[in-house]
Amino acid sequence: MDVVGSPSRWRRLAPAFGLFVLAPATAEYLAGYDTSTGDFWELVAGLWVLAPLYGAPAILIREAARRTGRGWPTILLLGLAFGVVQAGLVDHSLFNASYRDIEYWDDLLAPTYLPALGVGGFLAVSFILGHAVWSIGAPIAVMEAFVPERAATPWLGRRGLAFAAFLYVAASALILMDHVESEHFVPTPTQLSGAAATALALAVAAFAVGRRPAAAIDRPAPNPWLVGFASTSAFSLPAFAGEGWWGVAATLGLTAALATAAWRWSHSERWGPRHRLALAAGPLLTRCWEAFLIAPLGDVSTGAKLAHNVAFALGVVVLLAAASRVAPPLRTPGGG
Repeated sequence: MDVVGSPSRWRRLAPAFGLFVLAPATAEYLAGYDTSTGDFWELVAGLWVLAPLYGAPAILIREAARRTGRGWPTILLLGLAFGVVQAGLVDHSLFNASYRDIEYWDDLLAPTYLPALGVGGFLAVSFILGHAVWSIGAPIAVMEAFVPERAATPWLGRRGLAFAAFLYVAASALILMDHVESEHFVPTPTQLSGAAATALALAVAAFAVGRRPAAAIDRPAPNPWLVGFASTSAFSLPAFAGEGWWGVAATLGLTAALATAAWRWSHSERWGPRHRLALAAGPLLTRCWEAFLIAPLGDVSTGAKLAHNVAFALGVVVLLAAASRVAPPLRTPGGG
């Protein structure tokens, strides 16, 4: 039996800890939009709240899927449910018409505002899909690529799961109380119940997805570089469609097309970890170039902003390259 603190124990926990730190980085820091942009010590301090807020649910979602023998459809549907909870029930950004008094908020909200729901279509898609991809899906795929032999197995025991759940609930409560106090805004009971019902429906759908994967078919799988190009294109192109309904349609349409293609590609017996990593690389690389166009909140200097963006972009490239080197080689026809 391994003792606490032994090297083998830490090796087992390493991917979970990596996910705990990576999820908030890809969810929040990569875009460089907040007042902490470029401030190293403030970014580190922020992890005390953001790691439990994003890293803990990423771990819980991954563990729930892997422990029940399910795969990526379950992970992504749970990611969507998390997005609804986060934006609708925790920080209320889904319903708040003047969130954090951000100057350009109305420009994002007004073009697709739906009065009956009290939400903006563009922001709803950005928040919910964004959390599923950048907060949950991409960081999980990257960390699983580092441990391909354990990509489909649990990483934590019961105590670890309980601790992660505690951290997430505590961080969510802290954010909720802070936003209610500082924003002086609370969604209507109808909005809150609607968000809760939507999140629950997505969670139920996640576990209704078939437990047993379809049998692999002996057919070609695309080159991982092509998969990465397709993924980067699908996430990048909507940025040129604007914040109106064309932007919403482009985001949903291209995401659906990519998901359909990935579903078909994944049934090839030659599909492997490098392909999944390439899919995750798309949204991460997209966020890297988009970050240079985002004006951060507060009084952030141009030098700090550029240093932040360059550092995180290089970090993403290095991380993807390192994960690619660890991932096993592509399968060949008739191979194992």
